[in-house]
Amino acid sequence: MMWNKNFQIYRLLDTEHLPLEQLSEALEKYRFQPCSESQARRVGWSAPSGDSRNGCLVHEVSGHRLITLMRQERILPAPVIRDELAERVDKLTAQQGYPPARRDKLAMKERVVEELLPKAFTKNSRTDVWIDTKANIIGVAAASSKRAEEALDVLRESLGSLKVIPLAPQTPAGRTMTTWLNDPTTRPNGLIVGDRVVLRAKGDDGKIVATSIDVDGDEVRTSLEVGRQVSQMALTFEEQMSFTLVEDMSIKGIRFADAVLKEVDDTDSDENPVMQMETEFVLAAQCLAHTIDKLMHALGGEAKAMPVDLAGDAA
Repeated sequence: MMWNKNFQIYRLLDTEHLPLEQLSEALEKYRFQPCSESQARRVGWSAPSGDSRNGCLVHEVSGHRLITLMRQERILPAPVIRDELAERVDKLTAQQGYPPARRDKLAMKERVVEELLPKAFTKNSRTDVWIDTKANIIGVAAASSKRAEEALDVLRESLGSLKVIPLAPQTPAGRTMTTWLNDPTTRPNGLIVGDRVVLRAKGDDGKIVATSIDVDGDEVRTSLEVGRQVSQMALTFEEQMSFTLVEDMSIKGIRFADAVLKEVDDTDSDENPVMQMETEFVLAAQCLAHTIDKLMHALGGEAKAMPVDLAGDAA
């Protein structure tokens, strides 16, 4: 579903988009399959609607595409492995009269993992990927770039090629947000600064997190005067959505306005889960696309850069 709270945003450099049928066929080869008893982790594409076996892997509405990466892991906590290994080492030491060598302990640990893995519980997690074919934007619903790049790696493996770069303005977002905080007259029309801001000091990792305060008050201004820079700022854009913009251009803590949510409530699709999902998706995608476009203009325009290599091992 598209009511995700966090997004990593990328510029898609491949302007030729696969027809929907070809994209579906490419993803089908990497459809998600659960872990076998001997596997610790598997990833693959799953139906955004939740029908993992037979559901459609791609939903497209008004040029917006939605795909979902499913990730399954066997949960085998390190303390469980450590305790079982210690018990076996103690037993072997008592039997032979001396502790096993390091190489033997490593082999024992491998056997412990092999034996315990089939008994371990599995944990599923999903990562939605939104593709705006008109604006050539990819949004990955992830709080971290690491998780987002995992989804992009699998998509690249599925398609054979995928050229993307993180979306970035010409002027660093942190610098522009600091200007907005220093001088309220520089804030673009339609943008409202919220009551949460994170300020970091130059040259070290120290930061100040200010919440539920007047960001134009003396406390924040004093921090700016000693050289602190904005690293995160709560914003509301054109009364459509509220979010926190991070200096790396990730968007977190998204909350859609009541007017947007009402459009979903007014849609008579409760008896059709797929239609309901698509309605939610396209409304959120349109809102996100509009906000991102306006936000990039507010930040001074998009930077021009060569594509970076985000390739990695896709499982």
